[in-house]
Order: sequence, then structure tokens, then C-alpha cells
Amino acid sequence: MADIDVIRQALRAPLEGTSFEGLGSKYQGKVRDCYVSDNFPDTGGRRTIITTDRISAFDRVLGTLPLKGQLLQWVSSFWFEETKGIVPNHVLSVPDPNAMIVKECRALGAEMIVRAYITGVTGTSMWTHYAKGARTFCGHALPEGLQKDQALDKPLLTPSSKAPQGEHDVSMSKDELIRHGYITGDDFDAAEELVMRLFAAGQRHCAERGIILVDTKYELGKDAEGNILVIDEIHTPDSSRFWFAKSYEERFSRGLSPDSFDKEYVRRWLSDQGFAGEGPIPAIPDDVKVEAIRRYAEACETIVGAPFVPDLSEPIARLAKNLGVGAV
Repeated sequence: MADIDVIRQALRAPLEGTSFEGLGSKYQGKVRDCYVSDNFPDTGGRRTIITTDRISAFDRVLGTLPLKGQLLQWVSSFWFEETKGIVPNHVLSVPDPNAMIVKECRALGAEMIVRAYITGVTGTSMWTHYAKGARTFCGHALPEGLQKDQALDKPLLTPSSKAPQGEHDVSMSKDELIRHGYITGDDFDAAEELVMRLFAAGQRHCAERGIILVDTKYELGKDAEGNILVIDEIHTPDSSRFWFAKSYEERFSRGLSPDSFDKEYVRRWLSDQGFAGEGPIPAIPDDVKVEAIRRYAEACETIVGAPFVPDLSEPIARLAKNLGVGAV
């Protein structure tokens, strides 16, 4: 990974946001800026996805982390290329460290979450439900006697509704999703087959890298021809949970939490300042940003199995050149 001095250099020019002419209509998410070139599905348009350095937590954008956009796209691009022969995806080209050109797709109404272990601390986690006495989760019957962080007999698909922006997704069974009109039965079955194949491939790769792919979420969409494709991102530290394999059994036997990639560094720092999502956001010091991205980069390099080489050029001018457009 680039050393601390390189990360500090990147602090000078974070990619906070973009405004380009010639790419189409702009839609801004918490982390990504998206530009849609044509009306879908009439022309099967293209989408330009620009992954910024914005960081979000507590359902709010908290600022930027240097190089986070490049790292996030680097891992996603790796997985899209690694798995394109296993499952189809929406990527057409990667013209810039922060940008991908993809086929425009209409997202399915369900988010596909695959879990190989029972874990988690949030209100929506499988373990939270189990610890409260529930023995069914998203339509799956769970046996008695499971312990936190224990491997399931097999990976389970535990989907959720795809809520509008600003609202929360809700975990549901296949039958519930179909009954409420989020997805058709045929689309669900096709999506399930794709994501379970993708998760198995991710598990195999991660095992070779000495890590455990614990759980992840996938988004899928339909292109103009009606094909179901994997979209958004694959197996990144933002969308997945990873544990270190060599220490898992020993720590589990002692009732200790597994060693994991630390992606909550900024969230914990904010919590220490008394911030829990409400009120003014504390200014994040440069030292906290640098350490956060150092840890994030370490996780990404372990997943990919190669060193990350950052591009430190001014991002707006570089993007405009690589995308062949003008900045507003």
C-alpha cells in the first residue's frame, strides 16, 4: 500500500463530488455520482458511475476519505473481471480509477443478501433475531443451539426489500417479497441462482487469500433485453464482512469475536466524540482520515492479492479528460 506520506498527499485533492456536462442526467447517492445517457429501456442506455471519496455512516454523508473512491472501485473492478465468466454483470469499461461505464439496468425490487455465518449486532442481523428467540429468518428454519459467529450448515439467501432512498430495507422471505410485489417468482429464482454461484466463487477466492467471506449483499438489475445482471459492487469492504481464517476457530472456541477487517474506524471515532447521527457532524482530523484509509487499503489489498497503486493527479481534471467531457 502507498505509505502514509502518499495518503497525506491525497488529502489535498479529495473527490468530494462531480458535475459534468455531456454524460446525461445526474443522480447522486451517498458515495456515487451516476450519469444516465439515455432513457431506459427504450434505447438500452449507458450509465457512468463515479465513485467519490465521500464516506457515509449513520445514514449521513460525513465528509471524505482520501483515495477511498479509487480503492472501492479497484476492488469492485477486480471482482467484476474475476467473475464475469461465472455471472453476467453490467460493466462495459473502466476508463478512470474513479469511473466505470456500465449498461443501464432497472434494479430488481429485492436486495440479495447471502450469509454463511450467524453474526451481527444491528437490529436487522440474523444473530440479533436469533438471540431474541426467533428460529426462523427470511423463511429459513434455524436449529437450536447456534452460537454467535458460528458457521451455518450452508450459505443462506436472506433477501430484503429494496426501499426508496431515505427509507430502510426490510428483511423478508421469498414468499413475502413476491406477495408484496417487490419481485416476481421467476426473477427471484434466477437471481438466487446467480448470487449463490457468485458467493461460492467469492468464498473460494477468499479462502485462498486466508480470509473468510462471512456475508455480503448483491444488487441485480435487468437490462433492455431483460437479462438479469449483477450491478453496483461485488465483495467490497463496504458491502461484505470478512474475517481472518487462521484465528477464527481458536477465537470462536473461546467466545471471542473473530479478527476482522476494520471498516468502522471513523464510526467509532465519531461515537467517541458523542456523535450518533444527530446534530452537527464533528470535523474529522486528518490523522483519523489517514489511519482509516490505511486500514481500508490493507483490507482491499488482502482481497485482491496485489498492491494498490493510487493515482494522485487532480481528480476532476483527470476524470474530465478520461471521460471526454467538460466540468461545469
